[in-house]
Amino acid sequence: MNNEFANDVIKGLTSKNKHLPSKYFYDNAGSLIFQEIMEMPEYYLTASEFEILSSQAKQIIEAINFNQPFNIVELGAGDGLKTFNLLEYLVENNIDFYYVPIDISQGAMDSLIKSLKKKLPKLSIHPQVGDYFEILSKKNVKTTIPSLLLFLGSNIGNYNEQEAINLLQLFNNSMKNGDGLLLGVDIKKNPKKIHEAYYDKHGITKRFNINLLIRINKEFDANFNIENFDFYCYYNPISGNVKSYIISLKDQKVQLKKLDIVVDFKANELIWTELSKKYSLDEINELATKCNFKIIDHFLDQKNYFTDTLLIK
Repeated sequence: MNNEFANDVIKGLTSKNKHLPSKYFYDNAGSLIFQEIMEMPEYYLTASEFEILSSQAKQIIEAINFNQPFNIVELGAGDGLKTFNLLEYLVENNIDFYYVPIDISQGAMDSLIKSLKKKLPKLSIHPQVGDYFEILSKKNVKTTIPSLLLFLGSNIGNYNEQEAINLLQLFNNSMKNGDGLLLGVDIKKNPKKIHEAYYDKHGITKRFNINLLIRINKEFDANFNIENFDFYCYYNPISGNVKSYIISLKDQKVQLKKLDIVVDFKANELIWTELSKKYSLDEINELATKCNFKIIDHFLDQKNYFTDTLLIK
C-alpha cells in the first residue's frame, strides 16, 4: 500500500491538474474524522442506508429468492455497522448462509469478527483480507452455491461514469448467473441537501481533506503547512457530481523528502481529492443494463434519499 500510495502521490502532485485519490483519506486519523462526518445531522447517507437495511431486510432477502444455502459477500466490509441488521435478520430466522466479509485492512477485519462473534455467535463467518477483485476471482463466489454481493455506502459514487461501468462489469464477470448484487447508491435530490452534507458548516469535511496532507507529511517526510491550504467543494445537480478540492492559498513549494520531489503550488491552485456522484433511478437502470444486470427492485428509505438496489446477473 505504501508503494502504491507513493506512486499515486508523485503522479497526482506532478500532474498539470493536481489530484489525490480519495481512498487515501482513511488512515487512523482520517477514519476517526469520517466517523464524525457520519454523525453530522447534515450527512444523511449513513442513516438512510441503515434505515433501509434495518426495516427492509426481509423484503430484500425475499426478493433475491435463494432457495438454498448462499453466500453474502461484502466488498469493503469496514466496521460492518450497516450490514449488521441484515445479518441479524438472517440469523434470527435460521436462514442458511455464509457471511464472507472482504476488507483490505487486517485491523478492521479483526475488529469486525470480534464484534460479530459477540453479537451474533451463531453467524458463520469466512473473512477474507485483501483486494476484493483478487479474492472474487479465486474464491467464494466461484462456489457451487449462489452469492449475494454487497457494495454499499454509495461507494459507486466515487467512480466516474466509465469507471463505474468497468467496476460493475468486473463484478459481473466474477459472478455466476443468478447471483445478486446489492448496490448502495445516493439519489439525486434537492441540491441544497447534498451541498450541506459535503460542505458542512462545522468544518469537519475540511479537516477530513486536510488530514490527507498531514498523512503525506508523516509518511513521506513532507512539509505541507496546512495553514496555507483550504477546502472547497461543489455539487452539479445536472451531472450529479460532488467534487472536492484542496486549495493552495499562496505561491509555495512543498518538499516530500522520502519521495525526492519538490512540488510547486500557485496561489489558488487546486488538488482534486474526491468525486461523489449522485444518480437518478433511471440512471441506475441504464448503468445496470450496460453491465449485464437485471434490476429486481430499488429499496429506498422513507425520504427517498438513498437506495440499496438489487441486481441479478
